[in-house]
Amino acid sequence: MPNPKRKTSKTRRDKRRTHYKAEAKTFAICPTTGESHLPHRAYWHEGKLYFKGKVVMEREIAA
Repeated sequence: MPNPKRKTSKTRRDKRRTHYKAEAKTFAICPTTGESHLPHRAYWHEGKLYFKGKVVMEREIAA
């Protein structure tokens, strides 16, 4: 029976065995602002923090 000449490294072995594939992130579009954002995350738009289409916080500008 043929045998390998060299030991297969752990990294090489694990790379071959993996079935994980990187996927592009999906974005949601806010019905209020029309801004695209990650789903279930708050996001900033024009100085206001939105979550579920509602203003949660406004950014104050220090003078």
